[in-house]
Amino acid sequence: MARGWESKDVEAQVEAAEVTKSNPNAGNKSDAQVRREQEKKDLQLSRVRILNELEAATHPQHRKSLEAALAHLDGKISQFD
Repeated sequence: MARGWESKDVEAQVEAAEVTKSNPNAGNKSDAQVRREQEKKDLQLSRVRILNELEAATHPQHRKSLEAALAHLDGKISQFD
């Protein structure tokens, strides 16, 4: 199992290096741009987590709460576009 994780980590590092090579201006981002991109990624990850929880949720009140959280995240993500 650890071997598979390591290979995926190496693969991700290689892809990141290729992206950097293909876009040389990518490293010239301001601190504000980096923070904004990180915030958007965090929101997207939260959205994925909420969707996964929503698939497993059975209690109606819990589902309603998760749906409200999903709508809130969608609204915040849409502000980035």
